[in-house]
Amino acid sequence: MSLSVKEQAVNAIRILSAEAIQKANSGHPGLPMGSAPIAYALWANKMVHNPKNPSFENRDRFILSAGHGSMLDYSLLYLFGYGLTKEDLMNFRQLNSRTPGHPEYGHTVGIETTTGPLGQGVANAVGMALAETYLAAKFNKPGYNVVDHYTYALCGDGCMMEGIESEAASFAGTMQLGKLIVFYDDNEITIEGDTDITFKENVGKRHEAQGWHVQYVNDGNNIAKINRAIDKAKEVTDKPSLIIVKTIIGYGSPLAGSHNCHGAPLGVDNLAATKKTLQWDCAPFEIPVSVKRHYANLAKKGAKAEAEWNEMMEGYKKEYPELYAEYKDWMSGKLPDLVNNADLWEFSKPDATRNTSGVVLNKLANIIPNIIGGSADLAPSNKSNMKGKGDYSAENRTGANLHFGIREHAMAAIVNGMKLHGGLIPYAATFFVFSDYMKNAMRMSALMKLNIPYILTHDSIGVGEDGPTHQPVEQLVGLRSIPNMKVYRPADGKETTAAWISALTGNKPTALVLTRQNLPQYDNSGAIALKGGYILSDSKKATPDCLLIASGSEVELIVKAQPVLAEKGIDARVISMPCIEEFEAQSEEYKKSVIPDEVRARVCVEAGSPYSWYRYAGLDGEIIGMNTFGASAPAEQLFDIYGFTVDNVVAKAISTVEKNK
Repeated sequence: MSLSVKEQAVNAIRILSAEAIQKANSGHPGLPMGSAPIAYALWANKMVHNPKNPSFENRDRFILSAGHGSMLDYSLLYLFGYGLTKEDLMNFRQLNSRTPGHPEYGHTVGIETTTGPLGQGVANAVGMALAETYLAAKFNKPGYNVVDHYTYALCGDGCMMEGIESEAASFAGTMQLGKLIVFYDDNEITIEGDTDITFKENVGKRHEAQGWHVQYVNDGNNIAKINRAIDKAKEVTDKPSLIIVKTIIGYGSPLAGSHNCHGAPLGVDNLAATKKTLQWDCAPFEIPVSVKRHYANLAKKGAKAEAEWNEMMEGYKKEYPELYAEYKDWMSGKLPDLVNNADLWEFSKPDATRNTSGVVLNKLANIIPNIIGGSADLAPSNKSNMKGKGDYSAENRTGANLHFGIREHAMAAIVNGMKLHGGLIPYAATFFVFSDYMKNAMRMSALMKLNIPYILTHDSIGVGEDGPTHQPVEQLVGLRSIPNMKVYRPADGKETTAAWISALTGNKPTALVLTRQNLPQYDNSGAIALKGGYILSDSKKATPDCLLIASGSEVELIVKAQPVLAEKGIDARVISMPCIEEFEAQSEEYKKSVIPDEVRARVCVEAGSPYSWYRYAGLDGEIIGMNTFGASAPAEQLFDIYGFTVDNVVAKAISTVEKNK
């Protein structure tokens, strides 16, 4: 029996995916072959998207949370005309190709987020759906649905096993994100075999308990049933929806239903057998003309949808000109001049940098209306609440303060999704030590070049009595090791302002590492801290006898050590280094003007792992750092015990000066 063009269109996704993986001799054919009907039903029949303008603002978003099945994404983008070519498919997983092993945001047109670490994509989708509700509440008016779209995600058994998915699902259910629809490709197979060996929970019941609307489609090849399930999901406006679709991994191949097709090519013979089973007689990477025409016709619907939206926006512009202008500003990411805003730089009394961060955040919130964010249940301690901005909830979509609950990993990934959606400037906050919980999502921020501020308070042994479980030691060097991540550890209020300004600009996430204890304010700090490192108090001589370098709370120690050393005949330069990454981005001339090569007597001080500081201490310098965990005791006592004292700085400076004579 001959196949219909729709059946051939589904098989095109399967065959192109299998062929690309076979040519690369690497990849995951099982998911694309099993879930092709889900993807076709959604992209062809229900999803609003325009291949001619992938950045159409009111498009539906699609996220392949099970990113190992990336050829599903690439086959869809190719077939719908997003600009991928046959050659791109043939270069799957090859160097510099537009079809890398896992989907990468900013690398391949049409990819909404970078996925691969399982469960991340679901949490990203939650963030996008939340952003949609917030923007809709702000801008929509009767007759003008400026922001009105759905967020779809496709995940597999692996995503459902990850804790981040459960965290994000619980949050989404509580927030009643009715325009979030997640497909669960339930093929009951992972790399090691049948999911029964480790995973027997009732996923549907769990999500129902978390406040989701759940449906079951017992035949993953029945496009009509999948279409009806999507329609029913859209009817439920006060719950996110989970559509559990029973699929067969590697459908159509001799390896169907087996873990052997999860993460390895089918093999030449099995691919040939698959083509025979699916009645596919085209040459490699070719598709029937009728299928090409079919996809081209489907793609036209998106252009029509965008044209209708553009027409509506012209009316909106005339009726609500101020809102229209604000919408354009929000979506463009426009920022006011922050560096020259004197109010942001005014601090007088000693204060903890977590407090000065809260002051800066609230000032920023009054001049940047689309800042939105919150904490993992620590806002009073993180000082991350924006006064007068309201609390976001299912009942209040206009609140700018988010309560993420104790869900650090999901929080960071949700914030990634909000940023990716566009229109908002999101931030996240928790204790610095708990950055470990959200490290992978922060890494995704860096990989995707998302300039997200992470407020991380209670740094170092300054946490005091809470003890070593809550005292960060290795976290500074851990975050600094992430490419494209900035770590700011400010020494006073003005450096905190610089940290915030840096975080809101550029294409890097920024960790704002902040103290619980009070720190002094310095006359010579300020916008210069945007350079990452600078001379806070210079030596009397043109060439100093010694360089004292520190970040954060330890800057106070080197400032106090300078006059003590002067009494002992040592002329020291005091260098504040709030952000190593920003300092390293400066010109060689500037860096050498701050840290001259010829001055080899150096002391670096930071209440954390010493590994960040060897490049600045050099072979002849000294480092005062933490090589052990802390202890439970008052902070002042701990700083003394672990050597973070003026006396120790002075002693190390004298030692290194003597060594370099």
